[in-house]
Amino acid sequence: MRTPLALIVAAALLAGCGAEPAPPPAPDPEPPAAPTDLLPETIVAERGGFIPEGVEYDMRNGRLLTGSLAEGSVFEMHADGRVTEHVSDPELVSSVGIEADEPRDRLLVANADRSVFQDGGAGLAKLGVYNLTSGERIAMVDLAAAAGAGDDAVHFANDVAVADDGTAYVTDTRALIVYAVDGDYAATVLHRFEDGGAGPNGIVHHPGGYLLVARGAGLWKVPLDEPSAAAEVTLPEEIPGQDGMVWTAGRLAIVSNSGNRVVALTSADDWTTAEVAGVAPYETQATTAAVVGDHVYVVHPHFADEDPPSVSRVAFE
Repeated sequence: MRTPLALIVAAALLAGCGAEPAPPPAPDPEPPAAPTDLLPETIVAERGGFIPEGVEYDMRNGRLLTGSLAEGSVFEMHADGRVTEHVSDPELVSSVGIEADEPRDRLLVANADRSVFQDGGAGLAKLGVYNLTSGERIAMVDLAAAAGAGDDAVHFANDVAVADDGTAYVTDTRALIVYAVDGDYAATVLHRFEDGGAGPNGIVHHPGGYLLVARGAGLWKVPLDEPSAAAEVTLPEEIPGQDGMVWTAGRLAIVSNSGNRVVALTSADDWTTAEVAGVAPYETQATTAAVVGDHVYVVHPHFADEDPPSVSRVAFE
C-alpha cells in the first residue's frame, strides 16, 4: 500500500467459487528464469483513472502487473502503454499490494477499500489468491474476520509478502496488524502493533525467519517464531513515507513516497541496524517498486491529477 491514501484469532472465512480451495501447489523444482530483455526506461499508460498503487514483475510470464485502487482489477501494463485486464473479480474492491509467487504460479493481492480514507466506514482486509498465469481465482481470504475486533474496527489491507514455504503475510494499515495466511488459506494474526504508531505498510520476508515491515519513517523487524519480540530497526536516518519494499541485489529497496526517492539499505547484524547503500531519486510521487532483471522500477499512480499512471526505472547513486 499511502499519500493521501497512504495515508486478524479466528479461522479465516473463505469466499470461493463452490468447494473449499485446494492448498497451493508445491513449488516448481526450477522456476523459469527471468527474461533477459528489459522494459523501456519509462512506460506511460494509455489511459488514467485506475490508480495502480501496487506493481509487480511476473518473471514466469515476463509481464508487468499493477493493482488498481479505483477499479479493483489487476492489469498488465504493456511496454507500449497498453493496459489489459489480467484479473477480474467482483469481490476485488481496491487491489493494493500485489505479489507474484512464481514457484507456485500464484498471484497474491491485498484487497482493500480506498473509500476508508475518503468517506470513512469499516474498510476491508482480504487476501485474493489467483493463478498467476491465467488470472483464475483460487481463494479469497477474509483477514479482518481473524482479527476478532469489535464492530467499530477499521481495516485496510495494504501489502503482501510470501515466504519460501508459501505462507503469505499481509499488512493491515488501519488495524495495525500483520496477518499470516497458511497453505490451507487460514488466516491468523501474527502480530499487532500496540504502540499507537504508524500503521504497517510495505512488507518483505527475510529467509532468516523474520519480516521487515515499513511503518511511517521507521522500519520494524518481526521474528516469525516470536512475533512479540518485534523491534524497530536502527536506521542511520529517518526514511519518511515508507511504502513498498523489494529485495534487489542483496539490498532492501524502500520507496519513500513523500521523499521522492528509493533508499537501498544493507545490514551487517541481521537487521538490528541498517546502513544506506544507495539512493535513487525520481520526480513524480511513487508508491511501490518492482524488480525487473537488474533494475528497479517504481509506479507513479497520479493520485491528485488526471494524468495517466506510469512506471519508470530508477538509478541508484
